[in-house]
Amino acid sequence: MKKFYLLCAVAGAVIPFVPFVSWVGDHGFDPRLFISELFATRIGAFFGLDVLIAAVALIVFIIREGKRLQVPRLWVPVAATCLVGVSCGLPLFLFMRERRAP
Repeated sequence: MKKFYLLCAVAGAVIPFVPFVSWVGDHGFDPRLFISELFATRIGAFFGLDVLIAAVALIVFIIREGKRLQVPRLWVPVAATCLVGVSCGLPLFLFMRERRAP
C-alpha cells in the first residue's frame, strides 16, 4: 500500500497543477480572479466548497490520527493539503502513516 499511496500523492500533486499552471500563465498570480472564477458558477462553487470542507476535515484527521500514531513531520501533509489540495495531502498522510505502522 505504501507505493500506491505515494503514487497517488505524486499524481495528486502533478495532475491538478497542470490546469493551474496554465491558468497562472494566462492570468498571472491573481488570487482575487482565481476566487472569482472558482465561484463564478454554482457547480464551481459546489466543488470549491466541497474541497474546502474536505480539506478542513482532513487537516483535523491528520493532526489527531498522526499524533495518536506518533507519525513524525505532520506539517508536511498539512502543508501539502493547503498548498496543493486534498488530492495530495490525503495520500501523502496515508503513505506516512503506513511507513509508521509495524
